[in-house]
Amino acid sequence: MFNEIQVSGGYDKDGNSEKISYISFERGNVYSIVGKTGSGKTQLIEDIESLNNGEGLTKRIILIDGKLPDEKLRNEYRSGFIAHLSQNMNYILDMPVIEFLKMRQKLKTSKNKNTSPEEILDTANELAGEKIKPHEVLTRLSGGQGRSLMISDVALNNEAPVILIDEIENAGIDKVKALSLLTKKEKITLIITHDPLIALHGNKRIVMQNGGIYSVIDRSEHEKKLAEFLAAFNKKIDITRELIRTGKTLKGVDEFVLHSVLE
Repeated sequence: MFNEIQVSGGYDKDGNSEKISYISFERGNVYSIVGKTGSGKTQLIEDIESLNNGEGLTKRIILIDGKLPDEKLRNEYRSGFIAHLSQNMNYILDMPVIEFLKMRQKLKTSKNKNTSPEEILDTANELAGEKIKPHEVLTRLSGGQGRSLMISDVALNNEAPVILIDEIENAGIDKVKALSLLTKKEKITLIITHDPLIALHGNKRIVMQNGGIYSVIDRSEHEKKLAEFLAAFNKKIDITRELIRTGKTLKGVDEFVLHSVLE
């Protein structure tokens, strides 16, 4: 089993060498990928997922423990060692959720099948706004429900040592719980985000500009404390959101929510 993935070389959209020409991603760490829309965030994780060997748009080279993987390892790696949660989670199977999870477990090649379909569904319902019923049809799930189901499956029923996540905050789910689920094991986790709370959750921030890697920032102790403040603020926002979504009025909520945040 490998310890690190390295990204070497690479060019931005203008054909200039990236400001940071070498990055090492280590197991057990979380890396947030930040930058404006169109800055190259998604391309970076796609290069990693495809184990780019110097071809393609960016010419980046992906190494495993400092070595270029051969074709056999490349195929095995892509099929079993990377879990990618994209922005769009679409289901095409017209079948009940619980039957889908049972089918996935039967098809799973891993020897670790200790997590039951019911446990995966229960965990997904801790993340989703509206609960997913066991016999609800997959194609009728909302975007947030579908994303919650896949996050739960990846966290509990997947041994892939590399997890690539594209904008978890857009799913309408409990992002703090989702992050806790996805990062609790010794994996390499890369998260594309525009959310400051999620960005500060990473041990390092990869900053993208004009299609290239511009800088790598280690999270400071001050930023860790700031992340705790943002987490508390986010909890207040979640409470307010839930009141609105369930038809409650916000009379008196300003004292409960806003004042404590501003203190």
